[in-house]
Amino acid sequence: MPSKLIMREVVTISPDSKAELVIWEVDPAVRASNHKYKYRLAYIVSNTCVLRYDNEAGKGDHKHIGDDEVETTFTTVQQLLNDFWADVKMYGG
Repeated sequence: MPSKLIMREVVTISPDSKAELVIWEVDPAVRASNHKYKYRLAYIVSNTCVLRYDNEAGKGDHKHIGDDEVETTFTTVQQLLNDFWADVKMYGG
């Protein structure tokens, strides 16, 4: 099965901040992930990515908060988006 784009969106939050959201449905699953989604959700302030959720091959699901990397658990696409937006809000967005 070829990859299927689920979401590609840029959301302006303020004059100097935005969120970039990209989610693909993939088959086979990304190595180290137990689901069939490949994603990159980024919160960017003054051209610097300050928060990013992703699941790169071999690392599985995780988020970057500044320089820190934290493992996360993927349940659904909707929950992933809810968690991301909650973190953006906590960050000040």
